[in-house]
Amino acid sequence: MKTSPEMMRSHPPRTAVSGNASSLRKRLGRVSDRYRAYLLVPPALLLFLCLWQLVVILGSYPTFILPAPTVVFRKFLLVLSDGTLLHHAWATLREVFMGLGLGLVVATLLGYIFAKSKPLERLLSPYIVASQSIPIVALAPLLVIWFGFGLLSKVIVCALTVFFPVLINTIVGIRSVDENLVDLMRSYGASRLRMFTTLEIPAALPVLLGGLKIGVTLSVIGAVVGEFVAADEGLGFLVNLSRGLFDTPMMFVALFTLVIIALSLYGSVALLENRLLSWRRSE
Repeated sequence: MKTSPEMMRSHPPRTAVSGNASSLRKRLGRVSDRYRAYLLVPPALLLFLCLWQLVVILGSYPTFILPAPTVVFRKFLLVLSDGTLLHHAWATLREVFMGLGLGLVVATLLGYIFAKSKPLERLLSPYIVASQSIPIVALAPLLVIWFGFGLLSKVIVCALTVFFPVLINTIVGIRSVDENLVDLMRSYGASRLRMFTTLEIPAALPVLLGGLKIGVTLSVIGAVVGEFVAADEGLGFLVNLSRGLFDTPMMFVALFTLVIIALSLYGSVALLENRLLSWRRSE
């Protein structure tokens, strides 16, 4: 019995159907593995809160030493309703975004120049490494003296915190580009701008985004360090003020808000990475 092409199209081979089903199962498995960790977050958070409450009850700790989760939550609702938390959170976010932008631009440009010029890197890298050996907490008071008690000193502290890891990741990312591909594009007469946009940036993007993940987290630390030294607003100032007043619930609220900001920034970069590097998953 002969099989016509029309019958073949209407009834695809069993191997093709099984192959499609296997591919679908693999994709569903990857999706379930990706979101399985997120499903564990609420139970883990609930367990953490229960253990926290249990420690407070068993230890009979006063509020100024270790407040209960319910006390911290009531404090959170209070400072959220009267605008205090939003005011200080916005002040910190402004410093974070400005410092992060400044640090990223300077570190990326300098990292690209270093990646293309090894003599210049050997000349300047000892001074950059030496500057990183000074703790930013020790350097922040000097920056406040030089640049004043306003926004500029906090932005510079934040930018310096971000600078070094982004610089190193930029150098590593640009130098990881395959030299054979560079030679191929040169043989076709590609301009430097064309090579930069179509080869160097896409090839170095995974390493650059890894440096950005580190940078956004460190930017929050830099902003808080600057506020610790000299500030009249911001979450770091709120932590400092709460410590002086023995208002531990307020301190917990400020710390948890900093954690939420850092996680949100990191998650935003992760989503950006997921979108920009989707071609790697398809491969």
